[in-house]
Amino acid sequence: MVDRFEEFEEILNELYDELPKRILEGLNGGIRIVEDISYHPADEDGGLVILGAYKRDILGKSILIYYGSFMELYGHMSREALKDKVRSTLHHEITHHLEFLAGEKDLEIEDAKFLMEFKRRKNE
Repeated sequence: MVDRFEEFEEILNELYDELPKRILEGLNGGIRIVEDISYHPADEDGGLVILGAYKRDILGKSILIYYGSFMELYGHMSREALKDKVRSTLHHEITHHLEFLAGEKDLEIEDAKFLMEFKRRKNE
């Protein structure tokens, strides 16, 4: 895997700067890059890669962006194409945060449906 960590960090910083700061209120753990590849625990074969996660725990609320996962799936892409993928994931995780604050679960339900469909297709 080619090391593009600094470039990835720059991309995420650029995307952060594009965001209206009010949508980040309550995200006291910030947005963090995790170097690892993350796999969904429901997929025992390790085929379902997680790109990002919205976390709520005793330390607060944060968004994790998995650098290793992005490099595994999209490391071959141009900077702009990679930036589009990171933007999409960041917006997805911010939506989880905003829905949590609003008491909504639409995206959680959508993610659960995606996971059910993934498992169904895998078992065919």
